[in-house]
Parts: sequence; C-alpha cells; structure tokens
Amino acid sequence: MSRKVLVVDDEKLIVKGIRFNLEQDGMEVECAYDGEEALQKIKDTEYDIVLLDVMLPRLTGFEVCQQVREFSSVPIVMLTAKGEDMDKILGLEYGADDYITKPFNILEVKARLKAIMRRTAPKTKEETKIIERGDMRLDCDGRRVYVAGREINLTAKEFELLELLILNPNKVYSREALLKLVWGTDYPGDVRTVDVHIRRLREKIEENPSEPRYVHTKWGVGYYFA
Repeated sequence: MSRKVLVVDDEKLIVKGIRFNLEQDGMEVECAYDGEEALQKIKDTEYDIVLLDVMLPRLTGFEVCQQVREFSSVPIVMLTAKGEDMDKILGLEYGADDYITKPFNILEVKARLKAIMRRTAPKTKEETKIIERGDMRLDCDGRRVYVAGREINLTAKEFELLELLILNPNKVYSREALLKLVWGTDYPGDVRTVDVHIRRLREKIEENPSEPRYVHTKWGVGYYFA
C-alpha cells in the first residue's frame, strides 16, 4: 500500500518538485497552499505524514501544527527557510516531529520522511505487545498510551522516547544518548530537542509535571523511567 503524504507550501514550484520526487518513489501525494486548506485536509483525510512549511498565508505552519495536535498524532515535518535555533525549537514546541531547513536536498527530504514513516507504521503482528506500569498502559504495536484509562495523544517522537524509557526502567540515558537513539546519528539538531520533548511528554502523562511519577531527571546525567 502506498504511503499518503500531504505537502504544504505556498510556493507552488517547490510543491511541484517535492510532489514529483515523492511520486517517483511510489507515494501518494496531496498538496495544500495555505494553512487553512492544510488544516481542513488533515481533518478530512488520514495521512501517513505531513510536510509543512512554516511561513504560510492565513495560518502559519506553527499554528497549523498546534491545532492538528489537538486531534491527531500524524507525523509532521516542518520546512523552514530560517536557520535560527529558536525557530527550530519553536516548531518542536508545537508538536512537530522533525524539521528541514531550506534550501534542502530532495534526497534528504525523502530519506527523512521514509525514516519517520518506517518508525510510525503500524505493526502487523497477531498479538499486540502491551506494557503496564502503575496506571499507565502502553500499546507498543498500536503506538497508543493510556494513563488511568484515558488515552494520551503523543507525537511520534514523544511515543518513541516513552517506549525506550519504559522498556528500560531505572536506566538513566543521557540527553546525547536519547538524541542518538530516538532521532538517529545523522540528526542535525542538538540536545535541547530532547529537553523540549521530555517536558512536553511530562505535561501529557504526569498529573504534576514538576513532580513526575514516571519520567524522572537524574541531575547532571539524564532521564529515566521509574
């Protein structure tokens, strides 16, 4: 089954080029040219991944990403023409899974999209792997998390962080190790990405994020699940 991708950018030549290259790899590509159109398409259609430009008319990419996270965990990769670290971190703050800076190499775009879709694709196993810790229930194959019976909507990277930590309880991982294990050795970002995701994860799964029950900090070392 071909993967369905939504490409969102107001520069039609860029969209045309990305669409052509992704379709050459057998992907099904739909396009949107402003933030409102993108948001409506994501509400109406189930995509495997969204490639979302930051600078859009009507709604910015950040605003689209923030609103999408209220109802969907579809992987989102931000496209930004700016190189400042704060713009990249801001994209992650709103729930993006990754970012690519313009001008980009289309081969890098395809490689990053494929890597994320491989990690987030549903598994085809007869039995679902379930992990239960306290009142938390983790469905590893379905990539779903429940706390006290309530489903928590996590992004792809938030889920992968939690899964890694919960499968290795009480093992302390440095920020550098988490960046390498979850984002990959070729990820261009820095360890602040890990801190942002840990904070967002705690806000979602912890009753009191400042006094976490699950994801703890070992000061000066890293993070662990207990």
